[in-house]
Amino acid sequence: MNEDLRNIVLGVVAAGVSAFLGWTVRTYLWRRKLRRKQAFFGLPGNSECLLVVNRDAGADGAVHRFDVFALLELSALIKDCGANAQILQHDVAQQGFGERTEFCVGGPYSNRRMAAHLSSLLPGVKVNTDVEAGPDRGAFQIGSERYRLEAGTTEYVLLARLTAGEGGRPVFLFCGQRAITNQAATRYLARHHEKLARKHGSNSFVLLLKVVNTQAYGPDVVELVADVTHAAQSPAPAPAPAVAPDPAPAPSRKSHRAKS
Repeated sequence: MNEDLRNIVLGVVAAGVSAFLGWTVRTYLWRRKLRRKQAFFGLPGNSECLLVVNRDAGADGAVHRFDVFALLELSALIKDCGANAQILQHDVAQQGFGERTEFCVGGPYSNRRMAAHLSSLLPGVKVNTDVEAGPDRGAFQIGSERYRLEAGTTEYVLLARLTAGEGGRPVFLFCGQRAITNQAATRYLARHHEKLARKHGSNSFVLLLKVVNTQAYGPDVVELVADVTHAAQSPAPAPAPAVAPDPAPAPSRKSHRAKS
């Protein structure tokens, strides 16, 4: 074997080794990223999860189109984890939590399951579900703070990852003041799940998001208002008991002596 042929062979071998090492490193990094994603969502390969959706109040049994878009966002995440999803309407999802990862979409006024989750898991959150028009319609009360709905301009949504039950699988809540904010929250989760996983790990969290100018930007412009985990998980303070007014003093009685 002459010198030129040997150099060619060594070059080919070196290129093959470099390609193999590069492929191995990329595969390792991809698998590590996938494992972290699966751990955050509680979705190991071939596992099952629930997508619980509400019904559009203005249609008979239909799902609002923005909630359909939210389901599509979540379906992509579930597929990336190699898991399978079962879609259930909110009024037929009569089972506990913790055994399977759950994604619950919709506010408590149209999603009974969301109302149950808020009551049992987030006692510090109150949502105004009045159907009559008014300044507090759809408002969030979180601890002592109130967040009112300004339709099309400023709207709020809660994004929560909660762990409860014996199985330890998380429940993800997307509780918005309007259907478009539910989609905004799922899109926010899809974009920022790696950052959220690094910050919170497998712990529970509750984030309050503000969706800005939906009539112009749709669900794309989302701002993080605050991490409200502590306030949302703390029981709401009991209203102060009404103080009874002090009884009026009895009129004084003067004794009158009969004049002798």
